[in-house]
Amino acid sequence: MSETSDLRTLSTAIIEANQYMTLATADPTGLPWASPVWYAAASDGREFFWISSPLARHSNNIATRPQIAVVIFDSQQPIGTGQAVYLSALAEQVADHDIDRGMATFSAASQAWGGRAWSRSDVEAPARHRLYHATAIEHFVLSSTDERIPVDFG
Repeated sequence: MSETSDLRTLSTAIIEANQYMTLATADPTGLPWASPVWYAAASDGREFFWISSPLARHSNNIATRPQIAVVIFDSQQPIGTGQAVYLSALAEQVADHDIDRGMATFSAASQAWGGRAWSRSDVEAPARHRLYHATAIEHFVLSSTDERIPVDFG
């Protein structure tokens, strides 16, 4: 196996083993905000979906500044043993024409983790929440010497 495929395998394993990611967003002035969200990853490992209120601080930040950072990790690991995936990404509320595809991904993941099925009506007005997604621009994992290593998802 090549180093590229080993890193991709590691990154994918971390993404698949976890349920929450932390979004790092910023408002128009650059004031940062971090928010944990339950996510569903598309099979390509580059697209991530979550449901949030459009009134939430991170949602407002994304509406005005779509550049975000993401970290996915298991916070229950012993000190010095944890693995994480770091992403830079572009985020936005999912457009109407893409809601069905995004909801299929989100709902399948929810049910696989023991949650309920979700549908378009859960994220369209007058519902309180909307569907969001982030498309990764960069993936990183950490080396054993605590250095970021880029992961090529092609």
